[in-house]
Amino acid sequence: MGCTGTATDMAILTLSPIPLLPRKLRKRRRASKMGTRFACAVAFSGVLLLSGSFSGAQQASGVVAAIAPAIPIGAGDLIEVTVFGQSDLSGRFRINEKGDVVIPLLGLVHMAGMTADDAAIDINARYIQAQILNAGQQHVTVFISEYATQGILVNGEVKTPGVFPALGVRMLNDLLTAAGGLTPTASSKIVITHKSAPDNPTTIEYNPEAVPPLVPQVQILPGDTILVPRAGIVYIAGNVTRSGGYVLDGQHSMTVEKLMALAGWGGRAAALDHAHLVRTLGNGSREDVELSVNRIFKGKAPDIVLKDGDIVWIPTSRGKLVTEQAISSALGIGTSIAIYRTQFQ
Repeated sequence: MGCTGTATDMAILTLSPIPLLPRKLRKRRRASKMGTRFACAVAFSGVLLLSGSFSGAQQASGVVAAIAPAIPIGAGDLIEVTVFGQSDLSGRFRINEKGDVVIPLLGLVHMAGMTADDAAIDINARYIQAQILNAGQQHVTVFISEYATQGILVNGEVKTPGVFPALGVRMLNDLLTAAGGLTPTASSKIVITHKSAPDNPTTIEYNPEAVPPLVPQVQILPGDTILVPRAGIVYIAGNVTRSGGYVLDGQHSMTVEKLMALAGWGGRAAALDHAHLVRTLGNGSREDVELSVNRIFKGKAPDIVLKDGDIVWIPTSRGKLVTEQAISSALGIGTSIAIYRTQFQ
């Protein structure tokens, strides 16, 4: 059966008769087309998944872990030189005080300041130049087996200060743990002096008991120094049960209310509405601030965070308030005043 279409000013198109396929064959072709489309869809989905995985892999590989800097060779270090196939040229050699070392068949070679890889390349080049080894290959490897004079010093408020061996890069937290941990009087600020920059020490916050813990991932190299300073002291005197100096634990803030609790509160007839806070400023001068401890207790005034060297004076009555000079004299800081060491839980 044909189909003919006619239009004005247009050619006459005559479609040839299309033979009809048997019903079963048409179903098979239809099923075959559906199968092909499904297979294409599955293949396309696989391509998308593979692409996504590859992209994710690229992103993951883009996050490169920080690589520790290579440690240079120093005087007193022991290096192990291995020459492939040449046992008579291999061995362990000590760097002298000038940074030089005697290498078999090469004599005195200056190694101080080089990394192990640099030293291997230098020795290999010298052997090739002396026609001892063949050119075009790397025959020599160097390993720093002992850092004789490049230990790490951990000092200050740790339980077991001293010099700790460093056969490579170590982490700050590992070294403090090796030193027995911090003492109760340790400050939360730690000073690190790197051997490569002795005039530029770094101060960091370190508080493993905080929530969340402040344990920075700091790399420590041989020759570096870690100093844990002692925390500051605040003083309280006047009409209180236990006047004296109270050590700041360096990990928790000390406020007026906490200090009053540690001092056993005010005594009989204490003028808690007319307390004094004497604070030393950065320029060395002192400021005297009158405050009401009662209002702080009742939540009607903000509690004041105390700093190292602060002095809180609790008078007996308003008519007997003392001056700044009298406060300093009464405290006798550094002579007969009692010092209390406390830890907040």
